[in-house]
Amino acid sequence: MNTRPSPPGAEWTDRSSVRIGALVPLTRPGWVEAGRHLLAGLELAVREVNDAGGIAGRPLELLVRDTAADPQRAAAAVEELARLGVAALAGEYHSVVARAAAARADALGLPFLCSSAVLDALTEQPTDWVARLSPPQSRGWQIYADFLLGAGHRRIAVAAQPSVYWASGVRILRDYLAPRGGTVIELDMRALAPSAVCDELVDNRATTLLLLVGHPEPAVSIVKSVRRDQRLAEILIGAPAGQPEFAEWAALLGGDGAAIPFLRYLPERLTPLGARIETALRERLADAPSFVAFEGYDTVAVLAEVLRSHGADRARAAESWPRAAVEGTRGHIRFSRTPGISVWQWARTPVQVVDRDPAEPDRFRILHTG
Repeated sequence: MNTRPSPPGAEWTDRSSVRIGALVPLTRPGWVEAGRHLLAGLELAVREVNDAGGIAGRPLELLVRDTAADPQRAAAAVEELARLGVAALAGEYHSVVARAAAARADALGLPFLCSSAVLDALTEQPTDWVARLSPPQSRGWQIYADFLLGAGHRRIAVAAQPSVYWASGVRILRDYLAPRGGTVIELDMRALAPSAVCDELVDNRATTLLLLVGHPEPAVSIVKSVRRDQRLAEILIGAPAGQPEFAEWAALLGGDGAAIPFLRYLPERLTPLGARIETALRERLADAPSFVAFEGYDTVAVLAEVLRSHGADRARAAESWPRAAVEGTRGHIRFSRTPGISVWQWARTPVQVVDRDPAEPDRFRILHTG
C-alpha cells in the first residue's frame, strides 16, 4: 500500500491536515488505466483545494490505497484509513470492490463518496454513510438497451464471466428487453474459447454481442475472433461497461476496437469548470482524460465543500449529503434518495452511449444520450 499526500506547502507547516482516504485500483488484476485516471482527478482536485486555502485554513491530504480489484484488500484498507483518522473516503472504480468498501464504511461510521462504481446494491441495507456520483447500473444499462432497440437489435448475445456485476447486467438487460421484444442469449465464457463464440453467434442468429468480460482478456481476443469471421461482418459488438474508453483498448485493437458502443458518463458539453479541468487533466495524464478522471475530480470537489461547510466530524459530514450542492465538471451535483438504491445518489448523472469513430479511432461519436 502506498501513501501519496498532496504537497502541503510551506504555509501548512504548523497546521494539521484534513485527511481523505482514496481507494483506487493501481495494480492488476485491477483495471489499472481506470485507476490512473481516477487518481489523476482526485489529486488535481486536492491540489486546487489547497491552492484556494484548503479546508478552513487546513491542508487537504489524500491517503491513497491500492485495491487491486480485491474486495478483501479494499475492506482492510477502509479499516486502516479509519484508524488513521480520515474524515471521509473517496474513489473506487470496480463495483464489487466498492460494495465491500461501502459495507465496511457503513459499519465503521465513515462517510464514503463512491466515484465510479455503478452496482445498484452498493450496500445491503439503506445507509446514510455512503453517497455515489456514478449512475446506478440499472439506469445506465437500460439507456444502453434503448440504444440497441432503437438501432433495430432484438437478438442480443452476451459473452459473460462469473461476477455479481456481470450477472446484474445480464438481469437488467433481460428484464428490460423481454417486454420490448428483445431476447438475451447468454454465452458462458467459462466454457467457451474466444474463437468458439463465433459459432454460437451464428447458431443463435444474434445481431449483437455484448462483452461482459474482463479487460484486456478475454475481451480483446473475443473482438479479434469476431472481427475476423466473415459470417459476422454485420454483427454489432458492444461493451456497456466501458472497456473501449481507454487508450489501451485502441492500442491493443487498433481499428478492430472502433465502432463498439459503450457507456460514458459525460454531458454533451462540459461545464465551464469542466472545460478548464479537461485541459489540466490532459496535461497531467499526457492523454485525453476519460470520464473516470472527471469523476475523481468531482468526488474531491464535493467532499471539500462538505468538509468546509460541516467540518471534519464524520457524522456531520454524512448528515450533509442531502444538503450538498456543488457545481462539478459535468453538471450541478445534488444527492437524493432514488427508489431501489440504498445510498445517496446523484440522480442526474449524464449518460451517453458512444463509440470510437472507425475513420478516426481517437475520436468518440455520441450515438445516444439519456
